[in-house]
Amino acid sequence: MLDIAIEDDRWQTAGLEALAERAATQTLGHQGLDADEAEISLLACDDDRIAVLNAEFRDKPTPTNVLSWPAQELAAVEAGGHPAQPEPDFMGELALGDIAISYDTCAREAQAAGKPMVDHVTHLIVHGVLHLLGYDHIRDADATVMEALEVEILGKMGINNPYME
Repeated sequence: MLDIAIEDDRWQTAGLEALAERAATQTLGHQGLDADEAEISLLACDDDRIAVLNAEFRDKPTPTNVLSWPAQELAAVEAGGHPAQPEPDFMGELALGDIAISYDTCAREAQAAGKPMVDHVTHLIVHGVLHLLGYDHIRDADATVMEALEVEILGKMGINNPYME
């Protein structure tokens, strides 16, 4: 289900593997998908690495917390709509895509917000998985839908609404 490549050893100490498995499983389950049938690759890196990826794929040569590369174009056509369900490939596998997450930015953001790192990282993985499922936050109506889903999923996991002060 989740193929994790850890490039920065601080992620080992943070317990990323268990956090990521739980966040991905909860997110997929909430969307009616079986986590055992889905394939997601997760790169656990640092700011230097994610800045290179951000520059290469988004023309933004700065670090960011999380990036995602969906395997399928599932985005809703109408603002505020729900994306299409992902389709299995010819082998019956549900390849969803790739996510990269930076330890440095996550730690900095968690500290600045006064949130536990575990909660912040869980939120960002839920966020990344939702991107793989076609959700986005570019249009306001889409952001409203995506944020509401994040809050629901995180609430079921016992994590407070990350958008509240």
